[in-house]
This record gives sequence, structure tokens and C-alpha cells, in this order.
Amino acid sequence: MAATSGIFRVMLRMNIHPGMEQEFEETWHKVGHAITEHPANLRQWLSRGEGEEDGVYYVVSDWVSEPGFREFEQSPEHLDHRTRLHPFRASASMVTMNVVYEMTGRALLGGTPSPSASR
Repeated sequence: MAATSGIFRVMLRMNIHPGMEQEFEETWHKVGHAITEHPANLRQWLSRGEGEEDGVYYVVSDWVSEPGFREFEQSPEHLDHRTRLHPFRASASMVTMNVVYEMTGRALLGGTPSPSASR
């Protein structure tokens, strides 16, 4: 079965040094434009783990294609972005994936079920 969305997704998991979480969040927000201004970027999110994942953050970004992401990954903007965030990171890992299906939830549809939700 072929992918239906064509979106290339990147998820970065970062452990932030204790006590640096607030400064990390503020810095991430200040430098995030380096990603969103790239023509191949669709969107990105910063999420904070809870409970046992205290101090863990996830950055999820969607791209029009893997080559578009890889182009950004080799850019001077990416190097600057990484340089500014590196002091906060105790460790990090990255996974990439291709979105197969995207389904919009009822809350975003104003309470109207999506056409594919027929019974």
C-alpha cells in the first residue's frame, strides 16, 4: 500500500540538563524560525515529557520530503540552530519516518465527522 500523505516527519528526543528547562524552551522558541523559514518545512512542535520523562523534550517537524529535510540538515542555518541549543542537551536521539495516513479529529472539524468516518 502506498503512502497517502507524502509528509516526511522527524522526531528529535532531547534530555535537557536539570535546571535549564525554562531557558531551553525560550531559546528554542527564539531560534525556531531557522526551521520554519526553510521552504521544505511544513510545521514543527516542541513538546515536554511528563512524569518519568521530566527534563525530556521532543521536537517533531514535518517536511515536504526527505531530500528537503536533508538539504536543511546541511545548511548553515541548521548549524547555527544546533549550536545555540547544544549547551542545554545532555543527550539526544533522532528518528525519521514517512507519514502513511493523516486523519483530522472531530474537534478540528467543528464537531462534524470526516467524510472517511462513514458507518
